[in-house]
Amino acid sequence: MIPLTCYYGDRVQSPMEEWYKEELAYIHDVGFSDCALKSAPGILEILEPHQIRDGLVLDLGCGSGILTQALTNAGYRVLGVDISESMLSIARRRAPDADFILGYLFQIDIPPCNAVISVGECFNYLFDPDGDRAGWCICAIAYTKG
Repeated sequence: MIPLTCYYGDRVQSPMEEWYKEELAYIHDVGFSDCALKSAPGILEILEPHQIRDGLVLDLGCGSGILTQALTNAGYRVLGVDISESMLSIARRRAPDADFILGYLFQIDIPPCNAVISVGECFNYLFDPDGDRAGWCICAIAYTKG
């Protein structure tokens, strides 16, 4: 597995596997949940006109499972992926009907699914220190047929 490294200016920070332990996962869940909470209704509205009303939805960087819970409550089967076991522990309690994988979103095999969603900061962690950083609240939905 390629170690995931984050850059801050010219300084290399700790590998992501060391981040989001239990305490930081709690802080993230309690203090930074607005993006996922406020995105959920809009995501469901986007899925509807594309006739994605059920089936598997992949939630990349699912964090503590806030969006995952909204999707399972709406009747979707959800596979949540996150690099933090502590975040997944919260997500499993919040969305017990979903399935979860511990993994890095750029290294997992994406299974056949109806939609791929990512909300939050996971795209901030790009490898190229000179590359563009994604904004804090990104919603990316890819629709697949077949």
